[in-house]
Amino acid sequence: MNTRGLRSQLKDSVPVTGLCPQAGPYGVQDSLRRGFSSVKNELLPSHPLELSEKNFQLNQDKMNFNTLRNIQGLHAPLKLQMEYRAARQIQRLPFLPSSNLALDTLRGTDDSIGFQDILNDPVLSEIMGDPHIMTEYKLGVL
Repeated sequence: MNTRGLRSQLKDSVPVTGLCPQAGPYGVQDSLRRGFSSVKNELLPSHPLELSEKNFQLNQDKMNFNTLRNIQGLHAPLKLQMEYRAARQIQRLPFLPSSNLALDTLRGTDDSIGFQDILNDPVLSEIMGDPHIMTEYKLGVL
């Protein structure tokens, strides 16, 4: 008896649902197993410059590091990257908003007013958590 042929026949007769990872057996996303789909993640950029604007600071940093490397050598961008990393790690308690003033000063953006300075005010945020729970979660106790 050829069981290999029987398996392939059974496999061909049963519909395969693994072809589309978002779709369930009926062609609809299985929200209970995979969670809700985020429309924001599925959207394509609506304008050609949108990706460029999203990555502006990253591209600016890369260009500055490249220029600095060409002028002063390899040590200068490495030192600046270490300072950026150290400035990013300085934070207040999890329930208090942090302004990242040290990072802004290193980048030279502390004297400019941008979109994030006006419309990203944490005081206007609708979410305020319990300070004890947020601190315990940040420390890994909870």
